[in-house]
Amino acid sequence: MTTPKWVKDAVFYQIFPDRFAKSDRNPSGNLPFESWDSPPTVHGFKGGDLYGATEKLDYLQKLGVTAIYFNPVFESASNHRYHTYDYYNVDPLLGGNDALKKLLREAHKREIRIVLDGVFNHASRGFWQFHHVLENGKGSPYINWFYFDPERLEGRRHWGAYPATRELHDLKNGESSLKAIGYQAWWNLPALPKFNTNSPAVREFLFGVAEYWINFGIDGWRLDVPGEINDDEFWREFRRRVRAINPEAYIVGEIWHDAQRWLQGDQFDAVMNYPIAALAMNFFSAKHLNFDVIQHAGGIKDRIRPINAHDAANELDRLLHLYLEDITYAQLNLLDSHDMPRFLSCASGDKEALKLAWLFMFTIPGAPCIYYGDEVGVDGGHDPDCRKAFPWDESKWDKDLLEYAKACIALRTKHAPLRRGSYKRVYAEGEVLVYSRSYGAENLVIAFNASMEEKTLDLFPNKRPGILFGKPSFSGNQILIPSRSGVVLK
Repeated sequence: MTTPKWVKDAVFYQIFPDRFAKSDRNPSGNLPFESWDSPPTVHGFKGGDLYGATEKLDYLQKLGVTAIYFNPVFESASNHRYHTYDYYNVDPLLGGNDALKKLLREAHKREIRIVLDGVFNHASRGFWQFHHVLENGKGSPYINWFYFDPERLEGRRHWGAYPATRELHDLKNGESSLKAIGYQAWWNLPALPKFNTNSPAVREFLFGVAEYWINFGIDGWRLDVPGEINDDEFWREFRRRVRAINPEAYIVGEIWHDAQRWLQGDQFDAVMNYPIAALAMNFFSAKHLNFDVIQHAGGIKDRIRPINAHDAANELDRLLHLYLEDITYAQLNLLDSHDMPRFLSCASGDKEALKLAWLFMFTIPGAPCIYYGDEVGVDGGHDPDCRKAFPWDESKWDKDLLEYAKACIALRTKHAPLRRGSYKRVYAEGEVLVYSRSYGAENLVIAFNASMEEKTLDLFPNKRPGILFGKPSFSGNQILIPSRSGVVLK
């Protein structure tokens, strides 16, 4: 079992392409996009592109980022691009394939790796093979690429790719998409016809897509809803194909819960570690949780509840022992994403909770990932609000948050124990959590005080430790940790 060596040392940054950065190079730049600073809408486009992302690589490098995960970039009629209609071409609104080529070249010059979002469970209404069946019915050679209603294939009933009122009523009242509109759609959403991955032709097509972009130069795949392809052999073959081209390619799945099934060493290297997001939210923002916002927090909404340090330490122990060590250290740890409200909004705007959660994420095993804009104080509730445009006007940045994020990243980058070291629980009582990370001769102690008052700890009875991060004070050899703060000691 091997995971890519570079992931353990990586600092990820997630980019939603339409909302991160807009360039003057995009040939579609004269189109009437929404105002960059206006509130995001479900169907609107801001005009962000990959040329713009390339122009901001220096910003990301200064932040300390070494890997970027992009939401989908392929041709699509949706701003989030999970409705793919051409898997072999980057959306022209993002600059096309040349823009991706330039991005890869400039990122790799800076030793920044690029991971793309792979949407292989479903396509879109505009996908050629699907459209071909809608036009030709049973005469199409692509009838086995999706799941179709025989009556529609025979022409006895009309397709419902764009459902009428009656069909929408049927869908909303629980009738399957296969019956209501004539084909199986992911979560009964008409825009997302589900691939028949039992079809050899479909499997070969999707594996070919994965191979093509690895050959193009990307460094890995983030897999959208991979659990919906309920076929372990599909993902084993996917891994074999990808890793045969690039043995260091990273394969990370979007699984919101425990994922032992996919993390046995023969399918994914890791998953998006949403349980870590829930743990951080539960402990560091325990007294500031906004449940009106959290009810939209996707697969973690039912796990959010205030917890104390003892419960937090128990949950962290559980998560760190779910998988083999190699996988645990390759997990994509995150606090929020495009699929849930931002951490800051879930925490009622409590920036101290966000800082604590960052220090936590950057000092535990696994690869940390910052969702674009979090580092300058971007907030946001339910989609589309969590997908705001990045505010490049620096007067709108929270400079204190930005400097704290940079400090957390620099700390992790400088000290190998935080990337590769063993983990040991040291203390967990009330609102104080302490653990250590050790690698070689270096041993670090990380302590959090989530309470509203200063806390005294006696962790080094025979010496006064050095301070690597934070602002503790000392009374003799006792450590005084200020309220709502974290420290790293050596």
